[in-house]
Amino acid sequence: MSIFTPNHRPKARSKARLWRIEGGRAWARTEQLATEEPLEIRLLWGDERRTLAVTMRTPGHDFELAAGFLWAEGVVGARDEIRRIAYCTDPGEPQQYNIVNVWLQSDTPPHLAPLERHFYTNSACGVCGRAGLENLRRRYAPLEAGWQVSSPVITQLPSLLHRQQKLFQQTGGLHAAALFDPHGNLLALREDVGRHNALDKLLGWALLENRLPLSEGVVLVSGRASYELAQKTLAAGIPVLCAISAPSSLAVELAREFNLTLIGFLRDSFNIYSAPERIKLTD
Repeated sequence: MSIFTPNHRPKARSKARLWRIEGGRAWARTEQLATEEPLEIRLLWGDERRTLAVTMRTPGHDFELAAGFLWAEGVVGARDEIRRIAYCTDPGEPQQYNIVNVWLQSDTPPHLAPLERHFYTNSACGVCGRAGLENLRRRYAPLEAGWQVSSPVITQLPSLLHRQQKLFQQTGGLHAAALFDPHGNLLALREDVGRHNALDKLLGWALLENRLPLSEGVVLVSGRASYELAQKTLAAGIPVLCAISAPSSLAVELAREFNLTLIGFLRDSFNIYSAPERIKLTD
């Protein structure tokens, strides 16, 4: 039985009139923009209801976003802990399609301590720091290094990502997170105006498909690799995190402590910041 309530699908694109300036001349045109709207994630158990986060996101895959957020933050540990996910249908609520309700199977209060650092987030990054690292040490063990991925596979990932970024091609304004297997086969891709939202959507897909942990996965994110993206990758058990741009210092610290292979500046070449043993070099 599906845990979803079918409902309205918000639009991920919006139209805007603009003036194009080129060669000293101007003309009006209409272009597609990536939609950015708030999403409130509410958790319900027993007779209780709690707002866990408000994030600016691109509408679409909202239920996966909520599920992935709950998994990455340690609120749920398995798919069967979620009874139902639906948009808000409270009478008179004008933002009902910007509110996602998640009902838990159990009436027992969930463990919300990990969210003390993160009751409000935006499309860039959550509140994090060394206190977050201490919390991760209590929740996760270092990742095992049981397989390798070749450097030619790694360098082809950006072009594979770009070809599958349908919304980016239409709007030019979205981040993406893509999951590959060790041979470079694309398993899933999600887009969003926020980098961590795109990854939450990807993890939510994996959770709801009963694929977690992703112990033989390689994830590629557009833009930089932040601490929060590294933390979510670790939560999903993904051993290799690649980023088109630079990693942050705290992301590198996290990756080295938990044996996460962290790759940055990925194009025809790349930098390895931690756990290089998972990358097989060619002669």
